Amino acid sequence: MGAGAAGLYTALCASRQGATVTVISGPPLAGSSSWWAQGGLAAAMSADDSPERHLQDTITAGRGAVRESAARVLCDEAPRAVEDLTRLGVRFDADRQGRLSLGLEGGHSARRIVHAGGAATGRRLVRQLSALVAEDPGIAVLEGRRAIQLIADNTRCQGVRLDDGAAIVAGATVLATGGAAALWSRTTNPAGATGTGLLLAYGAGATLADLELMQFHPTAVAAANGADGFLVTEAVRGEGARLLNCDGERFVDELAPRDEVARAVQRQMALSGARSVDLDMRHVDPALFPNVVTALRQAGIDPEHELVPVAPAAHYMMGGIATDVYARATLAGLHAVGECSCTGLHGANRLASNSLTECFVFGARAARSAVAQPEPAPAVVRDVAARRPPNPDQRPVSAAGRDALWRNAGLERDGAGLRELAGDPHPLVRLIAQCALARTESRGAHQRRDFPERDPAFDGRHVTIGADGEPVLQTWT
Repeated sequence: MGAGAAGLYTALCASRQGATVTVISGPPLAGSSSWWAQGGLAAAMSADDSPERHLQDTITAGRGAVRESAARVLCDEAPRAVEDLTRLGVRFDADRQGRLSLGLEGGHSARRIVHAGGAATGRRLVRQLSALVAEDPGIAVLEGRRAIQLIADNTRCQGVRLDDGAAIVAGATVLATGGAAALWSRTTNPAGATGTGLLLAYGAGATLADLELMQFHPTAVAAANGADGFLVTEAVRGEGARLLNCDGERFVDELAPRDEVARAVQRQMALSGARSVDLDMRHVDPALFPNVVTALRQAGIDPEHELVPVAPAAHYMMGGIATDVYARATLAGLHAVGECSCTGLHGANRLASNSLTECFVFGARAARSAVAQPEPAPAVVRDVAARRPPNPDQRPVSAAGRDALWRNAGLERDGAGLRELAGDPHPLVRLIAQCALARTESRGAHQRRDFPERDPAFDGRHVTIGADGEPVLQTWT
């Protein structure tokens, strides 16, 4: 379920291993959130870099909450993912000698960001993968369909029920449904990124984890001109763009990890009373970021000659469906890949461009695990066919709920605001609040005014929430 980078690549990997695959996508192919991804893939591809160095950067950015086994998998297998995508026809940016043009982003100690078409990487990737999926005889694509329920008993996921009442029974079900940042009123995400896959998994009995850890991107456009919330990729700061306060002065290391930069931006806004700070791109080559420059110009901002007003916005959920390093959820037969999953590799603050890499590294692993699952027994198929379709509660979050999330679970939060959120009618908002209340400390993307210090008792631990609705601290190996 899901036709972004994670879902498409997982489907292709499974098909190449001989599986029969069905891809369920609400929007048409090439209409997912991945389409808008401006960052690239983080992978140690140069002679002066290494997976070990990439791993150390990931651990540092994650603020003591990274699951090292998952991070090591990503860093070790990232170069292989880039090579496989190249074989699949993705054309990554390279110099005249054919060497990859590697970008630099915040928190990275080396140039290791692989792009395809500069800041149009998501578009290039999804377009190519969509074309391959569409022509693959082993993959059936159901567009314009949505899942309303995972078919599961107490021990195993057996498939999915769709919004037209149809049931698909399968040995393995892979959720690649994206994140939940659009639950917040100020967001870089498209409107559909509201965590529907998380609720499907939770409703079937799977455990969720780290829902309190939402990353806020520091440079989303803040302007009432149609571009509000448009993300200006971190890569522009890697090429020399600067952040300026109301006095025209720099106030932060632009290439520090995102949580640090976002909080610095917020502090400047609080000091000045302004709703934004300025991003100075005037000395950055516009040819490197054509889609960013075009979008800004369409909104009436000329970044070659003007400062760009920016402010933090909800961008990426580090939490999600709890999985192991083979993308297996706690419910047998269910896998999760991409932003809807939580392997623990991002810790409390995702390192830039690790998320797109995650789609491919763990997509390949999910496919290997999924094709090894047993086929459903004929009796299961008959039983599912005989069941009445459910009438699930899929109410959207209200505008008031989105505002409340931004106000009470934004860059800073406290117990009083979180307890207010815990009474929200939307189930995922309530779960986010419960997890945030359980993390009685400040770390990375989770900053509490009433618990302003990092608590060593939470080092390497994850807030999980299962069917009983009670948050539990767990240590993952």
